[in-house]
Amino acid sequence: MRILVVNDTQEILELFREILSDEGHEVILDTYAIHDMDAVEQARPELIILDYMFGEEKLGWQFLQKLKMKRVTADIPVLVCTGAVQQAHDMESYLKSKNVQVLLKPFEIDDLLRAVDRTARPELTSGGVPKPPDD
Repeated sequence: MRILVVNDTQEILELFREILSDEGHEVILDTYAIHDMDAVEQARPELIILDYMFGEEKLGWQFLQKLKMKRVTADIPVLVCTGAVQQAHDMESYLKSKNVQVLLKPFEIDDLLRAVDRTARPELTSGGVPKPPDD
């Protein structure tokens, strides 16, 4: 799976690359994707992982708004990794309605990998077993 990771810290980006690449994913890293939505379209990610906060600013939220407002990027699944616990809880129902999952920091590697699968493959349950078809 091609995954775009957006974060403002190079060390965090490298950790994501290492973890996700080890699982066989193609990983694209970006610290400023917020400024260039065309780059997102060209990368054609199957999943986007982004931080909610960049420094003191809510640039992740701004990026998510732009992403969901463009037809060509609106359906890309998004996993928000954030330490902004209260904001995430306040927006939980809205985010779920937009196919956005939240993973609270700090998290363990297995939590991240489960969240990636759950976000990118909603047809799977948390146990990785396909849901039975609706009759």
